[in-house]
Amino acid sequence: MSTLPTTPASTPADSTPTVLITGTSSGIGLAAAIAAARAGWRTVATLRDTSRADALRKAASEAGVELDIRQLDVVDESSVAAAVNGVIADYGRLDAVVNNAGAGHVGTLEQESVADVRKVMEVNFFGVLNVSKAALPHLRATGGRLITVTSVGGVIGQPFNEAYCAAKFAVEGYMESLAPVAATVGVSVSVVEPGAVATEFVTNIGLDIEGEIAAAGPYAGALRTYVDRTVAQFMNGAQTPAGAAEAVMEALTAERPAFRIQTSEWARDFTGTKLADRDGSAVLGMTGTWVS
Repeated sequence: MSTLPTTPASTPADSTPTVLITGTSSGIGLAAAIAAARAGWRTVATLRDTSRADALRKAASEAGVELDIRQLDVVDESSVAAAVNGVIADYGRLDAVVNNAGAGHVGTLEQESVADVRKVMEVNFFGVLNVSKAALPHLRATGGRLITVTSVGGVIGQPFNEAYCAAKFAVEGYMESLAPVAATVGVSVSVVEPGAVATEFVTNIGLDIEGEIAAAGPYAGALRTYVDRTVAQFMNGAQTPAGAAEAVMEALTAERPAFRIQTSEWARDFTGTKLADRDGSAVLGMTGTWVS
């Protein structure tokens, strides 16, 4: 894996490449911002609520790197436009975007509203499109890279994650379809697929587990089994954010990055189950054990 930023051939060799990363208040986004800055990228680290930037600033100070921290709310098109236009106004270029911002969700169709599902799609799918659309003209100008952090849940549907996985499936399908089109204008498209990562992501769902189970009615037993299995996975087998960020850096710096990059051997094995499962029986046989 390269440790130096790749400078597009169409731009001056002494120009500092600029990357914009969304969702950098914690977890993979924070770790990727620090890693990119260490590797010599001018790093614009964005987050919806800049009052939550203390951990990011502390990490940058401890790493001895500089970050340009800016506000960007992926579901607000005017916020996205202001952030991207501000980067161009200040630096004159944008060489890469890392779509990392997202929101978790646990629920099942009979017990949630369609409006709840739309909200999940708005953040995790349409938010990615908002940022990507605003950035693409500038990425064309630099022969840049469009990188999106999805999930192994964008490959394999997971119980009680219907809405979340649907959004991640949508992102994967959209980017897989966009990739050959973007390549014709010099833009590389990649998706990064983490498995369980030891971040604040699960906590940020704001889920009252016992309350949800008590209200789950006929799904209570299945939800309890799923929660117990998932908590154990995060406690015992979760990858560090820094480890997951290495895959983001691979997409950012490799001479010819793959379209689909998993963040760990576990994630490669897990997604491989789906990619080799022509009739779907292997996936459903596996996930069925999570709830029964």
